Amino acid sequence: MPTGLDPGDTSFVLISAALVMLMTPGLAFFYGGMVRVKSVLNMLLMSFISLGIVSVLWAAYGYSLTFGDDVGGHGLIGGLSHAGMRGITDSTLTGSIPVFAFAAFQLMFAIITPALISGAIADRAKFGAWMLFIALWVTVVYFPVAHWVWQSGGWIFKLGVKDFAGGTAVHINAGMAALGALLVLGKRVGFKQELMRPHSLPFVMLGSGLLWFGWFGFNAGSALAANGTASVALFNTQVAAGAAMMGWLIWERVRKGRFTSLGAASGAVAGLVAITPACVAVNTWGAIAIGVIAGLVCAWAVNLKDRLGYDDSLDVVGVHAVGGLVGTLLIGVFDITDGLVAGAGAGQLEKQAVGAFAVAAYSLVMSGLLAMVIEMTVGFRVRRQDEVVGIDHVVHAETAYDFTTTKQEVELAMPGSHRY
Repeated sequence: MPTGLDPGDTSFVLISAALVMLMTPGLAFFYGGMVRVKSVLNMLLMSFISLGIVSVLWAAYGYSLTFGDDVGGHGLIGGLSHAGMRGITDSTLTGSIPVFAFAAFQLMFAIITPALISGAIADRAKFGAWMLFIALWVTVVYFPVAHWVWQSGGWIFKLGVKDFAGGTAVHINAGMAALGALLVLGKRVGFKQELMRPHSLPFVMLGSGLLWFGWFGFNAGSALAANGTASVALFNTQVAAGAAMMGWLIWERVRKGRFTSLGAASGAVAGLVAITPACVAVNTWGAIAIGVIAGLVCAWAVNLKDRLGYDDSLDVVGVHAVGGLVGTLLIGVFDITDGLVAGAGAGQLEKQAVGAFAVAAYSLVMSGLLAMVIEMTVGFRVRRQDEVVGIDHVVHAETAYDFTTTKQEVELAMPGSHRY
């Protein structure tokens, strides 16, 4: 056993990595339930394919660009000294855990972040073009931004911005990327003219439950040790998600006169998003406050698309970009040592704002440019008639549900047949 390795911490991080991996299939169900029947499989695959593409790119150069030594001392990107995981063995440690355990844990973050974007462009993107977008996006956007935020040489890290588990690098990043991509692809056929209801709310509830479960690995696992910090992160994650669900449902009841299962699921996810950067920076009441505020603000934000006229199919901007901004900025208010409520002044809030809006601007611009280049070259959006028929049938030659019944099957099901 390498000197300094802690088997308990290592086990904790490996289990946390597995929990975060589960979040991507959970996201697939969450998004898949919200689309129409004709594009269910496509929506599931848009999340699932990230497991393949990003895993390979992370091993090839992503880990090195993100956590390698800073190039030039500018805090912008790591070098390629660890490309292909070169120079790392099973005895190489970071803290009390193997580097491979840390790399696997961070890989799961890199996988789910582009998958989050997919919900904004549901029903209308070419699958091959989406695969290309993932590969380019993690290379040009995610790996550099994660380096800024989490690597000790990154400029956002050195500025003193607090982001424990990914409010900036994951949620603001993905939410603003979603906005950039959807503005390039345009609106779905029939947007605001026909009903586009979720086809399976049980899928949505299942997906949100899997996300909630996996989020304990996401946040508590970011402590990289089985310790008190991880315990605080897990507890605050739970209470913030619950508070946000209540906040969203209160907004629905006041504005629309009803409580919905979609609102409960979306509210919980909004709270999980908002508490992600703040889960160890605030106390229990701070976590509850962040949750309630996130639930209310995100519920309000998802309705802006109707007024502003952009087609964010599954509310990625309203939940992830806005929720990430809420959680990142409120650290400057509720932080137990450097926040406004602790009497520390607005210094931390200013740092949080700089980090949050820098990531938002970079991701929006670069993601929009990438989507534009793909649209102008290989084409990003499916043909109008293919979208009307349904991407599942046209692109994948499959359907999620078989609604056809043959004459023979009808006869066999009738009383008097051999089945009876």
